[in-house]
Amino acid sequence: MFNLFIKPAVRVKNPFNDAPIFYMDTVSSTMDVCRELERENVPHGTVIVADFQEKGRGRAGRSWQANGGENLIFTVLLRFGDFSAIPTALTLKTGLAAALAVEDFVALFCERGNLSCMVKWPNDLMFDSKKIAGILAESDGKNVFIGIGVNVGQTVFPTELREKAGSLALTTGMADVVKSARFRLLELILGRLQQELSAKDWRERLLGRLYKRGEAVRFIVGRADSDVTVEGVLVGVREDGGLLVLPHGAEGPSVFVTGELDVY
Repeated sequence: MFNLFIKPAVRVKNPFNDAPIFYMDTVSSTMDVCRELERENVPHGTVIVADFQEKGRGRAGRSWQANGGENLIFTVLLRFGDFSAIPTALTLKTGLAAALAVEDFVALFCERGNLSCMVKWPNDLMFDSKKIAGILAESDGKNVFIGIGVNVGQTVFPTELREKAGSLALTTGMADVVKSARFRLLELILGRLQQELSAKDWRERLLGRLYKRGEAVRFIVGRADSDVTVEGVLVGVREDGGLLVLPHGAEGPSVFVTGELDVY
């Protein structure tokens, strides 16, 4: 069994009925550990957080790379009991919650105005046009495991990621401060997520943070390695989370439920 999360000078309150938050220095991935915890009947809202993942993964089988001890890496277990009870657009709602929490967090340390954290459909967060977080949601049919990785204190990235990746340390210019406070960000994200799961106006607020909304985009349809693309204007999202893109020359928008924006 895992040790309860204990860290000097850090107190993390879980808004999900004070469900436990477990901590490990190093894991294969927090997603894998969370699945193990689910089999031990831990409650809805249980969290596993780690300083380092040996085999962190993102969407479409990609790896998630993050320096140990500098960032926020965790997975939260959401129990719904039945597939029909799982909320629609859960990944986008999670993205909205995380974006709002990041804005709350940055405001604690940075006086720069109009700092909006944007949600890049379907599962990334963008700050200053750089990716600062990724979300991965997996389900076994009745439970959902939501993995979130946020670049908090990291300031140096591999060569292939330097033009794409950012962090809250780079945004605020306060690397040591934000790194030491990263578990405060965990608390903020959990609080926002708990609210967004039942919010009725999530779509309206998401549209205000939807990355590239109203701009010309190139969209890769289906799998990440697909050669099917659509170019047009990103219009918005539907209530079910589908992305709305108005192709060049079309009279109305098309709806996409899988794929990704080609912004790099």
